[in-house]
Amino acid sequence: MAEKNYFSHETAVIDDNCKIGEGTKIWHFSHIMPNATIGNNCNIGQNVVVSPEVVLGNNVKVQNNVSIYTGVTCDDDVFLGPSMVFTNVINPRSAVNRKNKYAKTHVGKGATIGANATIVCGNNIGKFAFIGAGAVVIKNIADYALVVGNPAKQIGWMSECGHKLDFNENGVAVCPESGEEYQLKEGRVLKTKE
Repeated sequence: MAEKNYFSHETAVIDDNCKIGEGTKIWHFSHIMPNATIGNNCNIGQNVVVSPEVVLGNNVKVQNNVSIYTGVTCDDDVFLGPSMVFTNVINPRSAVNRKNKYAKTHVGKGATIGANATIVCGNNIGKFAFIGAGAVVIKNIADYALVVGNPAKQIGWMSECGHKLDFNENGVAVCPESGEEYQLKEGRVLKTKE
């Protein structure tokens, strides 16, 4: 039997056939269900549910009381805020079994989803997007977009370091923390230098 190279609290439940990366920490009362994949150096907070077949990349931070349902994939460096939730069926009914109709949701690299936000299934979150606390996402969110409210509406753009970008008349903005430059063109934001 292979040596466990991650930490799990004694109250955490980890089902069979899970893949959990090196350096990951799984805290109190969390449940990792069969066939889930969790990358390296992730932090899974208290009372988190990771449903079957969910895939989390490396360095994903999942805060307390988060539900990640089947159909969700998160790229590296994603932040899932306290008590946020994903759905996986668009029209759930207790008396109707729709397990074969789970919709897929993808969260791009470096995205942040704030506390108590809800991501309705089938909608993808772009890389480095920032979903404000309590937002309800009902459509795809662009890379670097800042969205808030119910339903979520875009109110700006964010840098990779998590600062609101202020674009000049030439459509250029500079992150105040990293100094990296961004270009806004035809409704899309791109980092100008990698």
